[in-house]
Amino acid sequence: MFIGPHTCTRRVALAQAGLAPFAALIGGVFGGVEAGFAMLYGALVALAVSAVLVWRELQSMQHPEWDPQRLLKLFIRAGIERMMVAVGLLIVGLGVLKLAPLPLMLGLLLAQLGWLAAATSRRSK
Repeated sequence: MFIGPHTCTRRVALAQAGLAPFAALIGGVFGGVEAGFAMLYGALVALAVSAVLVWRELQSMQHPEWDPQRLLKLFIRAGIERMMVAVGLLIVGLGVLKLAPLPLMLGLLLAQLGWLAAATSRRSK
């Protein structure tokens, strides 16, 4: 997943991977082991969704001959895939694993701040 050119989405995925242990630590300190695991799971959901985007981005970079219409179709497909991955993993986390909803969503939110961090660091360069 992390092999290839350094793109903004790749930096976001790396930031989210780095934030996942901190989410678990924060949840563990403030809410116990179960909350820590829920926050870790939420952060990993965000990472999985970003990984789908990184994968599709790398796929489009390998085919410079693709026309704008095909790239638009890929962009729409990637959006649908990302939503399905997020919903599926949240159903597993909340329904099957019975994780606490608030820490799970807080972990997801914390990992999504990786997008903000990547956007602000890109502007400052």
